[in-house]
Amino acid sequence: MTGSNKEGSSRFSHDLLSEKRQEPVESLSARLTADIDTFGEQLAKDPEWEKAIGTTMFDVPDSEDNSIVVLLPKGKSQEAPAQSLVRIKSRGDGRIYLGIVTAGPFAEPDSLRGDSHILVTVATRGADYQPPFHGRIHVAILGEELPDHTLIPARFRPLPNSLVLPLNSEEAADVLKTGGDMRLGLVVGYENVEVGIPSTNKAVLPRHTAILGTTGSGKSTTVASLVQQAQSANMSVILLDVEGEYTHLNEPTTNDRMKKALSERGLSGAGIPTENMTLYHLVGRDTANSDHPNRQTFSLQFARLSPYAVAEILDLSEPQQIRFMRAYDIAKEVLRDLEIFPKPGDKDQERLAMEIDEFERGYPRLTLSIMMDVVAACLKVAESPKGSSRSKEKEAEPAVEFAPFDARLKSSRGLDSLRTRIYSGPRPDQPVSWRALLGRLARLNRLKVFDVTDDGASPVIYKNLLTPGAFSVVDLSDSGASGLNNIVIADLLHGIQAEQDEKYQTYEAARRHGEPTTAPSRTLVIIEEAHEFLSAERIEKMKILFEQVARIAKRGRKRWLGLVFVTQLPQHLPRQIFGLVNSYVLHKITDPQVVSTLRHTVSGIDDGLWKRVPALAPGQAIVSFPHMERPLLVSIDPAPCELRMVD
Repeated sequence: MTGSNKEGSSRFSHDLLSEKRQEPVESLSARLTADIDTFGEQLAKDPEWEKAIGTTMFDVPDSEDNSIVVLLPKGKSQEAPAQSLVRIKSRGDGRIYLGIVTAGPFAEPDSLRGDSHILVTVATRGADYQPPFHGRIHVAILGEELPDHTLIPARFRPLPNSLVLPLNSEEAADVLKTGGDMRLGLVVGYENVEVGIPSTNKAVLPRHTAILGTTGSGKSTTVASLVQQAQSANMSVILLDVEGEYTHLNEPTTNDRMKKALSERGLSGAGIPTENMTLYHLVGRDTANSDHPNRQTFSLQFARLSPYAVAEILDLSEPQQIRFMRAYDIAKEVLRDLEIFPKPGDKDQERLAMEIDEFERGYPRLTLSIMMDVVAACLKVAESPKGSSRSKEKEAEPAVEFAPFDARLKSSRGLDSLRTRIYSGPRPDQPVSWRALLGRLARLNRLKVFDVTDDGASPVIYKNLLTPGAFSVVDLSDSGASGLNNIVIADLLHGIQAEQDEKYQTYEAARRHGEPTTAPSRTLVIIEEAHEFLSAERIEKMKILFEQVARIAKRGRKRWLGLVFVTQLPQHLPRQIFGLVNSYVLHKITDPQVVSTLRHTVSGIDDGLWKRVPALAPGQAIVSFPHMERPLLVSIDPAPCELRMVD
């Protein structure tokens, strides 16, 4: 604007203000009405005016794309709550838009600023006066609605004075795409709109989920509801329970608050059928529900663990890791010599022995006791004096007596194989490193969870875990150490993945040959206290462990294997984990740094919802799943099953 224009505008404003000061309010109002009639465009009365809750406002300099302001008459200012959906019928061009209320409704005086001196004075002095007012809401444009009700990206904006109409519950559910056979809760603002998860959609649960929130925000209730719904949908559910919270899910809830909340929603308490639930606990450890009728004591198989993962778990130094891998190779040759694995003439075992990827799994039939015997034998050789003649080393090498504990190595054949394999390579040296390695293996052995077959313990039969409709709780509450939990979780994840891979390969082979077959079970693995298993610090030290989880995550969608990470400390999870997750259930999070990190990770959540995160009530969550049109504020259903640690 030029200087002269500015002066003219200023002079006009000054004159107008002077006139306003001299005119009575009634005269000014009449004049304003006359000016509107004279200069305004007469708009045709829309037949849907009575159904409308308001009209769109003219844009202002700070207007934003995909957002528009809607003005509401006084009587309808409460008919557009936050997160409700509206339909905007653009006046003049015939376009129809759908939007969602992201801010408001705010109440504003018709002719004064809300913070004007007169209103502040009146309010603070307790005067009984309220000027005429209207409502204002901010609406985010979801898209343009076509005649067949499909939604496309909006290329234009609704024109001013366009009618804004509310959507009913049925229309809202259709637009938001909240349907699914696994009910999660109700949309806040639409008490009749259910939010569900489609259990048969490969683009949802197999793309992995994170349930995040502070202690007491409702995560356990969400997990219990998710488990109950997934099991009812005939999915295989495995829950790694580090606190023993979920060991009573076969019982209906006895919590009065839960029962009342369920009743208010027309629901009732119900436990998961006992015959479908198995409670696993480690050998030598107790369970939080010793009365469960389907308890199973399990032990770990050292042979399932990748040697590289074992080296990470034991936190071996580089010299120790070199000697560990040397001992591992010796142990494999001894197993072959003793015909333990592979069995002579067994082509499948021979092929497996040649094709094993030791970054994924260990050598079959290799036990921790054999490994310790090999390391102890190498230590004895390293501590014994060397022969005096290098050229006649084998003849001059003094005899070293081995004393293995494993019965298979105590035989003369076993001792001969052990001695031959140790001396067939470079002579073991640096006894300090061998002794330290043996000490770390002994510490692992003292856990008494590897290769145990007494006390009713047996390795986990993974095909039982992956039976459709099976719910398996692995109770780790009495393990006594997060390190042991990590070993158990790593072993279980690998076993689940291997079993699912085998099922999938069998399924694919049958399909190729036109044979009747059934698809692998839809499987959900829930990891409680995920920050202890997959903390950023631990991942930095245990890269093989994270690669294993990442491999499961990447293969999950095709093989119907979904992971659910549950934690109250999302700030301890590495960024890589968030890169694997596509669905989120965000309960109350008070740490602003965590909220800021999540804002850069979770797409589609508007500012209005993010501002609510630190103040969400228990049981409320912002839910974002791929099948939904946009993230929503949801009131999660109360848990129908019994939780041990619910308030």
